[in-house]
Amino acid sequence: MIKEQSRSISLAGASAFFWTNQRLMFDLIPSFITAFIITFFAIPSIIKVAIEKNLCDEPGERRSHSRSIPTLGGLGIFAGLIFSITFWIPFDSAAYPAHRYVQYVLCAYIIIFLIGAKDDIIPLSPVKKFLGQIVAACILVFKAGIYLSSLYGIFGINDIPYALAAPLSVFSMLVIINALNLIDGINGLAATIGIICCGALGLWFYQFGRLDLAILAFAMLGSLAAFLYYNASPAEIFMGDTGSLLLGLTLSVLAISFIESNKLPHEHCYIESVPAVAIAILIIPLFDTLRVFSLRAMRGKSPFQPDRTHIHHILIDLGCSHMQATAILALVNLLFIGIAFQLQFLGSLELLLVLLLIAVLLTSFSFYLINRKQKKQL
Repeated sequence: MIKEQSRSISLAGASAFFWTNQRLMFDLIPSFITAFIITFFAIPSIIKVAIEKNLCDEPGERRSHSRSIPTLGGLGIFAGLIFSITFWIPFDSAAYPAHRYVQYVLCAYIIIFLIGAKDDIIPLSPVKKFLGQIVAACILVFKAGIYLSSLYGIFGINDIPYALAAPLSVFSMLVIINALNLIDGINGLAATIGIICCGALGLWFYQFGRLDLAILAFAMLGSLAAFLYYNASPAEIFMGDTGSLLLGLTLSVLAISFIESNKLPHEHCYIESVPAVAIAILIIPLFDTLRVFSLRAMRGKSPFQPDRTHIHHILIDLGCSHMQATAILALVNLLFIGIAFQLQFLGSLELLLVLLLIAVLLTSFSFYLINRKQKKQL
């Protein structure tokens, strides 16, 4: 009798979970389609205006293109993202009071949008850009309440006081925002990596039942998919700082919320070593930024001094086309995500070390190939 009751309870729970997920999916698909359509139809007009007003990125020593290309693709991404979020997230739903924090996310978006658009039209000083990013990050941490409250056993540290958690979270957001900005160097790369990251995090939030964050991820995914149509080689438009900063801000919100949400018990999608898994999802921009900054510091240069040492530049120098390099890095990103999910039982610190070792080995192999190519040319 007890077994039959347990079986009926578990079947009822499974049924409720199934129907909840079905309802969530009916919200996710429209949010994706809405963002896609708006961005898709907005970008041709943006391209036309940018060309007429000469708002283009010119070829140069560090550039990977040979002709003038408009840089305002982020305007289209912003339009699709904001419209889809405000249209599909049920702000007035009593069942989801957490949605109230989204108003602060939208405020942060507007700040980042203004900074990026200004920089794409008339370059801003790095200090002003950085200050704007700090303001946006502080809004998310102090008003929206999106912050890291624990190190989850890394170095034996778990819960941390708010006085330490707040600056750590602001710093983490700034790292992710600028990491996405730095990998936007070849056609299709930032958009493709963004699609992978938003897809992975959005699907997890969908399984977890976080409608707000799932819609946020799928809205950005839809905008990026539409933008990628115009950004794939031969690129008609670049996302510029507007797009890359918006993407970085979105992924910082999703990544920190992913880590924090996993604290809550959920039998269907609980993840062990969640900080390491979050880093694995963002491995391409995060590791490339860490590697480039470290190399510049070891050479006595400013970490912010631009050069051609990013991993996508190395692949281009090896003879890959833009889309080939993008495809390789996308596959590597998917590989890291798969490894992290398979090895999540190791523990956060151990999994981080494994991911770092694999990343170093793959990068070292690429340097070996380019050195070999240069020796053959000599």
